[in-house]
Amino acid sequence: MQILLRLIFQFFAALPLPILHFLGTLLGSLTFYVSTKTRARTQENIRISQISEDYQSINSLVKSTLQETAKSGLELPIAWCRDSQDVVKLFRNVHGWEHVEAAIAQEQGLLFITPHIGSYDLAGRFISERLPFPLTAMYRPPKLSWLEPIMQSGRERDQGRTAPANAQGVKIILKALKNKEATIVLPDQVPTGGDGVWAKFFGQDAYSMTLAARLAQMSDVATLFFVGERLPNGQGFDLHVYPLEGKIGRDKLENVQIINDNVEKLIRIFPQQYLFSYNRFKTPAGAEPKPSSVLKD
Repeated sequence: MQILLRLIFQFFAALPLPILHFLGTLLGSLTFYVSTKTRARTQENIRISQISEDYQSINSLVKSTLQETAKSGLELPIAWCRDSQDVVKLFRNVHGWEHVEAAIAQEQGLLFITPHIGSYDLAGRFISERLPFPLTAMYRPPKLSWLEPIMQSGRERDQGRTAPANAQGVKIILKALKNKEATIVLPDQVPTGGDGVWAKFFGQDAYSMTLAARLAQMSDVATLFFVGERLPNGQGFDLHVYPLEGKIGRDKLENVQIINDNVEKLIRIFPQQYLFSYNRFKTPAGAEPKPSSVLKD
């Protein structure tokens, strides 16, 4: 079974990027018309964000967002199966790399934070190839267990490392940063097991992870955000690197809010390429009640 799956992934990895993106457009359009649940959730999240206001523009953004999300899924075989140098060649422009160079010159660890925007897997591979030291990415095991061996072998190569999203993984991340290496954290997933706080996200209460904010508190660590922007017509990608806006202090909730505000700003820059279909505003098991519901009581 694994051999067959790898062959399928290698087949898609070998396809030219314009063809993959064309297939992604078709798949995303099909999702828009067939999956009423996904379309409704995407529409509601975009409405909450107030990025688009009238019904027609919201629907247009919903469709394009689902198309971009499908492209992102079809890019995974490239990220996991293509040679790393082939991935590097897909990136046309790099903006803000001077922030990375400054941190390296000051011998700081690098905390890279990226929301689910654009092609974060390919961008992570590109970054790892440009750094002079390993890059460790934290991950959650996929719901499809058969996918994990392919994902792990694709990410743990060259200078890429992984750490599971648990206590052991946090130790791995901390060690990497203390060794002046780099790590990647995706901050916009809903944490489980009560390991989060309620903070504002597009003006709504959203259960938010604390890990990114905790890591940003570390001394001798530079916190940078990045986005792997997908260019139109299969032309490739641009990498954008941004410094953290806001001052990380000692207050946990304020720090998490700073991270959320930075994420929100990036989504407003690249709204079509954000994963708006994700159920970001759910209440996970183990979470305390939303502040708004407590006030109503």
